[in-house]
Amino acid sequence: MARTRGSWTGGTLTARSLLKPQDVARAVFHPAWIPQPLDPSVERLKRFRVIAGAVASLGVFTFIEGGFDFTELLENAMTASVVLLFLTPLTVGAMLWVWRRGGTVRQVRVPLLNSLKLLLLFVGCVAALLVLVRTTNAAGSMVMILTVGLTMMWMLIFTAYGAVRVSGNFFGTAAVHRCLPPLLAVVTSWLMAIPDLVTGDLHGLSLTLGIVFILGAPVTVTAIALLEMGRLKRRYGIRLKAHPVTPAPAPGPVPPMPPAGAPYLPPQQGNPYGHPYAPGGQHPYAPHPQPPYNPRHPYAPHPQPPYNRQAPYGG
Repeated sequence: MARTRGSWTGGTLTARSLLKPQDVARAVFHPAWIPQPLDPSVERLKRFRVIAGAVASLGVFTFIEGGFDFTELLENAMTASVVLLFLTPLTVGAMLWVWRRGGTVRQVRVPLLNSLKLLLLFVGCVAALLVLVRTTNAAGSMVMILTVGLTMMWMLIFTAYGAVRVSGNFFGTAAVHRCLPPLLAVVTSWLMAIPDLVTGDLHGLSLTLGIVFILGAPVTVTAIALLEMGRLKRRYGIRLKAHPVTPAPAPGPVPPMPPAGAPYLPPQQGNPYGHPYAPGGQHPYAPHPQPPYNPRHPYAPHPQPPYNRQAPYGG
């Protein structure tokens, strides 16, 4: 992951794509240099994390408290974007300090700069959309409303789709380290919830609903993020505390297979006494094969003839 290659959009945008803001958002906010997902199960967990993170960032109290207010929704999104603008570099900087023994910043400089560009681009889009909404609301001319309103609707769809994309890849930080997106989601969701818990601001909700809505999203995001990082560690050996360019340990030598029909012997242990169950009933310590049991006299110098009753002494 030290270097990222390819253009930003991967050559997927055309002039016709401008008519579909969702396609433009997909190409702009999920650039070609972001690595492909490793596992479909991890990707499904990421989708659940995106949903919970959206609840934590925007706040469901926006829809409950006095009805839906689009301007307030954008202001909350702008506040969350400004928080991300300062929080994301601080969190990544802390992880760079943790990784200092396994590698250098130069090795991940290119994906770090690309992630910063993506973060600035998203914050700029949210700010531009907020300005357009306020301009449209303050305009008294119908022509002004129609002109700015069309641009505002395009920017709204573009920014909404972009928010979903950057919530999944968390500004392309997966190109730096696969575990950075879930870590940043956890840090961001808790940072959004802690001020309300400390000040006791439940936004007009009851104590029970306030605690559920404030703590529900960060707890859910944390659980899903821990599960996601756990699967990355178990299945692919990707650990959060390891530098992104740290090589994986090489597999050890494969032990030789024993011959067919022979009992298993450890590869580092021989059998100095030979096979304990040698064929033919041989003694395990014998240096050469032994003859089978001989019913003759063991001290006879030569084979003896069988007993003859008629001439027992040879006639």
